[in-house]
Amino acid sequence: MYAVKSKTSLAAGLFLALASVPAIAQDTATRSETAAPGKSVRILIASNLKDDCKPGSMPEIRISTSPKNGSLITKTGSVTTPSSHKCPNKKTAATGVFYQSKDGFTGTDEVVVEVKKADGKTTTQTINITVGGSATKGGDESKKGATDL
Repeated sequence: MYAVKSKTSLAAGLFLALASVPAIAQDTATRSETAAPGKSVRILIASNLKDDCKPGSMPEIRISTSPKNGSLITKTGSVTTPSSHKCPNKKTAATGVFYQSKDGFTGTDEVVVEVKKADGKTTTQTINITVGGSATKGGDESKKGATDL
């Protein structure tokens, strides 16, 4: 009987110890994008800038949930941050994630992407993609700006 109580006490103590460990901070966001059927559209871009606006390592991108009705590719290149960015008008290396629906598909698709930035912060983005029509917001040209991505 003593051995059973000791194991139970050990398990309870271990559970309480683990419960008091703070979780790793992770930001989450949900947003929407639009895309024309069969056309590639950039749905995410992540630069290598750290909080102090100096370049760091390239972001680590992991696809947690792949699209059911399309495909994703990543491209690495450079981008100039917009004037509204906390590091305005800075040319820097970046990785973009692009979505393209299956031929003939119209409807909604969803992807979940985790991005670990140069500063070590990780964000999880759920991106809901509406595919249909000519996609007024979609397509590479509308998001290109001062970038080669």
